[in-house]
Amino acid sequence: MGAKTPTSVDTMAKEKENGDGQVQVTVDLDAGALFVLKSRGSWWHCGYHLTTSIVAPSLLSLPFAFKMLGWVGGSVGLAFCGLVTFYAYHLLSLVLEHHAMNGSRLLRFRDMATNILGPKWGTFYVGPIQFGVCYGSVVAGILIGGQNMKYIYVLSNPEGTMKLYQFIIIFGSLILILAQIPSFHSLRHINLLSLTLSLAYSACVTVASLILGYSKNAPPKDYSVQGSAVGQLFNAFNGISVIATSYACGMVPEIQATLVAPLKGKMFKGLCLCYAVIAATFLSVGISGYWAFGNEAKGTVLTNFMGQNQLPSWLLIMTNAFCLVQVSAVTGVYLQPTNELFEKKLADPTKKQFSTRNIVPRLISRSLTVIIATIFSSMLPFFGDLMGLIGALGFIPLDFIMPMVFYNATFKPSKRTFIFWINSVIVAISSVLAAIGGVAAIRQIVLDAKEYRLFANV
Repeated sequence: MGAKTPTSVDTMAKEKENGDGQVQVTVDLDAGALFVLKSRGSWWHCGYHLTTSIVAPSLLSLPFAFKMLGWVGGSVGLAFCGLVTFYAYHLLSLVLEHHAMNGSRLLRFRDMATNILGPKWGTFYVGPIQFGVCYGSVVAGILIGGQNMKYIYVLSNPEGTMKLYQFIIIFGSLILILAQIPSFHSLRHINLLSLTLSLAYSACVTVASLILGYSKNAPPKDYSVQGSAVGQLFNAFNGISVIATSYACGMVPEIQATLVAPLKGKMFKGLCLCYAVIAATFLSVGISGYWAFGNEAKGTVLTNFMGQNQLPSWLLIMTNAFCLVQVSAVTGVYLQPTNELFEKKLADPTKKQFSTRNIVPRLISRSLTVIIATIFSSMLPFFGDLMGLIGALGFIPLDFIMPMVFYNATFKPSKRTFIFWINSVIVAISSVLAAIGGVAAIRQIVLDAKEYRLFANV
């Protein structure tokens, strides 16, 4: 597409679809849409992108969520969030298909908000929230990658003196290279590898948990929910926020934008592939990790593994290596909305994609994006607490609330129908969870604040 300069919006729209339908888009195809959100993928590719955006090392925090919720609460929360997000993402895909069939293919979350609810919703609500959660995920991804590198280093060289921020800088340099991949579609092979690695490290974590749980020196298992009544309540909402963030995507429209026309049914197949992987990974890690450690479960189960003599060092190194490579793919995916936004602002859609006019601003903007994220990761190694807040106030609105609002606003189901009321109930429950989860996350930040230090070696 970059080798041919479209001469009109009609021509660009036909090129964008690259399929049978003569579909027009609601907005002009700017450089972000033309160069980053190329519509060339199959439903398989869509499944790879979805899986990489959801099945990330954040799932290693699921035993910690179970710790705050207990067996019953954790199991119900895991099942509820899984069902609601699958339903919500399917509703989003139906809304996008409906608009495409009616001549308006919407390519971005903020385009949906603008077209369905009005310009202010896209400009002042959905757009900023999506940018915040996606860029926050980039910062968190670089932090997790640095932690994985440090774990491998400590296992290989227990007397080593390198600090966490040094590993974060090294991993950030890798992401700096990965960020230059031109389009979302170009990540399809990397994301297939990511899918495979997520299954691999989930299997490693499950095996390690079983080894420790059945070992002669296994720690006593206590599954009671601890703390005062108020503390248990806040912990429960914090645990739900952790689970909700684990299921979060925040960019379903951008992923669907990579599909070649016609769209009908392709996103659903991609979702089925994604949730098959989710079922295999989330259940195995969450249940085995909580079973092995109970109330001793840490923020990530990998922390529980450190210093365990019963586990062979090669298993721990391999698990962290799988996580390290996979989180680089996850970070690359969450860079795409940021890349698209800057490409729209800085690139010229009338020039070729790889012309000097477009390469220079692309290289500068993407490099600065990663450099700033790496600095934040190095300075704030406690960013995990902040992600709880981002999840409550960002991912829950985008993934649990807006899909139902978009569906009801687009299809206008009768108030007597089941789908209207189930959507309304999910919106109401999710709004309460977002509000209380945000308060709980702020409370946790305040409680942990005394341990915060810039550039801490944690």
